[in-house]
Amino acid sequence: MKKTYNVPAEYTPISMWGYFGYSILFNIPVVGFVFILIFAIGSKNVNKKNFARSYFCGLILALIICGITALIIGLTSGFGAVTQYFQQFIK
Repeated sequence: MKKTYNVPAEYTPISMWGYFGYSILFNIPVVGFVFILIFAIGSKNVNKKNFARSYFCGLILALIICGITALIIGLTSGFGAVTQYFQQFIK
């Protein structure tokens, strides 16, 4: 049963299944990133726009953390130890 809200169209709430579906859509590698940008910039619904922006901020934060971790591993010569660790599983 679809609920009707007495609010303007740009403030219509997103359902729980809507958030779930957008999360799955945003996790598709290239297509998801394009949709994040489209929804974050051009969506008329404020709730959809804010959700896409928050997902984009989380993505940027994850990339920064991964970059810092890779930089620390590379600068401390830990990369050789990591590759040796994984090579034992390949043999």
